[in-house]
Amino acid sequence: MRPSVRIQQTQDPVIPIIADLIRQNPGTISLGQGVVYYPPPKQAFDKLERFFADTNNHKYQPDLGIPELREAFRQKLKTENGHFREAGTSVIVTAGANMAFLQALMCITDADDEIVLQTPYYFNHEMAITMISCQPVLVPTDSNYQLQLDAIAAAITPRTRAVLTVSPNNPTGVVYSEEALRAVNRLCAERGVYHIHDEAYEYFTFDGAAHVSPASFEGSAGHTISVYSLSKSYGFASWRIAYMVLPDSLMPAMEKVQDTNIICPPVISQYAALGALEAGANYCREKIATIGALRPTVRVLLEPLRDHCAIPEAQGAFYHFLKVASPYSSMELARRLIEEYKVAVMPGVAFGMTEGCYLRISYGALQAETVLEGIGRFVEGMREIMR
Repeated sequence: MRPSVRIQQTQDPVIPIIADLIRQNPGTISLGQGVVYYPPPKQAFDKLERFFADTNNHKYQPDLGIPELREAFRQKLKTENGHFREAGTSVIVTAGANMAFLQALMCITDADDEIVLQTPYYFNHEMAITMISCQPVLVPTDSNYQLQLDAIAAAITPRTRAVLTVSPNNPTGVVYSEEALRAVNRLCAERGVYHIHDEAYEYFTFDGAAHVSPASFEGSAGHTISVYSLSKSYGFASWRIAYMVLPDSLMPAMEKVQDTNIICPPVISQYAALGALEAGANYCREKIATIGALRPTVRVLLEPLRDHCAIPEAQGAFYHFLKVASPYSSMELARRLIEEYKVAVMPGVAFGMTEGCYLRISYGALQAETVLEGIGRFVEGMREIMR
């Protein structure tokens, strides 16, 4: 008796591993998990009264999301993201962006099909691909973690079903240009593969960078899948609400998958999401401004590590992805930082960086003074370890 081979071949999730090390070392400041410091808006909680007022809400609701929320997302996408300029796409609600991505894969792939991933990748994306018996095809980004179109084109084979991009990016914090995303989207159309774009960090852009949705491009409707989430933008991490725009041709398959997987997203969370959308993007931007104000100080505090680390620019999300000139593996370095200096970061090996040593720093989850204390411990630890 054993677990399936495909699950055994899937990497272990790194967050529980780091969390266990943190529990073993009380007082550790975590610059690890990518969540935000703020809660959902008050309107999200107020909306729960409507949920409890109708006893039918304790029964199953429509598989693809309650109509009111799907329409609210549709209006948001039309107004803010430029979607639905042409016919042929629909929006559905899912229980988180990870579920949206996994279900998209289930709709478009068969065993041994390939999905092109940019490295470094978000680990749950790679895990999902492996978990359904497909093959992740890894394409390196450049030294600044930007897309390399020629490398993406060379990676596409007759088995390729989709190219995945994430912008603003987790784990690097970079933002892809409209030009680069247009080129990838056009390439996917020419090669007959889907372009899946993860937009969970859409509001987290700084220094003049702009978020762009490939699903807003002319001619993109038939081959583009966009994944959005409330987890980061509205502080909704545990509420598990995301939404996805996909070609109408995939809707019957998606309803089949979602009905089997979850039946319907949690209805109480869908009502909370309605309240969050009433608060609107200004709520997110006001909170995110606090993270933005912290960024220059984080950069200044990291400067003493220039002799030991490459620190590429990051105009989005709340991450820095450091390339470390280290004789240690990223996992060993992460372990030592927790045990010896009481600060946690994420090892780059979890993001597909198996050659060299990389570390991801996340500074969105904590109050400013705690972030600065954590960065101080990190810099001190790195300088002493690398001495």
